Amino acid sequence: MILAPDRTPLTRDFFDRPVLEVAPDLLGRVLVRDSDDGPIEVRLTEVEAYAGEADPGSHAYRGRTPRNDVMFGPPGHMYVYFTYGMWHCMNLVTGPEGEASAVLLRAGEITVGAELARTRRLSARNDKELAKGPARLATALAVDRSLDGADLCGDPASPFRLLAGTPVEADQVSEGPRTGVGGEGSVHPWRFWTANDPTVSPYRAHVPRRRRT
Repeated sequence: MILAPDRTPLTRDFFDRPVLEVAPDLLGRVLVRDSDDGPIEVRLTEVEAYAGEADPGSHAYRGRTPRNDVMFGPPGHMYVYFTYGMWHCMNLVTGPEGEASAVLLRAGEITVGAELARTRRLSARNDKELAKGPARLATALAVDRSLDGADLCGDPASPFRLLAGTPVEADQVSEGPRTGVGGEGSVHPWRFWTANDPTVSPYRAHVPRRRRT
């Protein structure tokens, strides 16, 4: 018998762990996004871990700034950043307060609210593409910088919750280098995804930008 996903909200203790423990444990969990337009629920299928000041690939590698302040905790908050002048990306803050770490949400399957997500993702060719990639996921959920710092655990009025869902078995978790991360940060196999899931985004290696002459 197939059991329905567990709808128990995860508490702050879930996030208050090392980022490399939390990241793979997010696979199969259900992110709920509430808005005036209606709810959307996403079963997470792909994530990446970023270990703060110990990680050259992290926004917090060079310390605390107004942009990355939320990464320093408390855990269980949403860190939202704007990139390439056009896209937003969502991260879940982990670990003890004062030590920056977060998990980038890269992809998932929309299990509730696909109709609403389609109105925001008009270029998606099918429902598997609605949240296939971090910018697509944020777009489908109508996430922008105004939601930076939202609390997933202690605020009943929060636009986000994370439900226990159906965690992915360890032998179904794949890992590899993070997408688009170059330099010293490229060696870490800190991208985790559900094996053979069609909603997982394709891996792309870092491509150095050429300076204009």
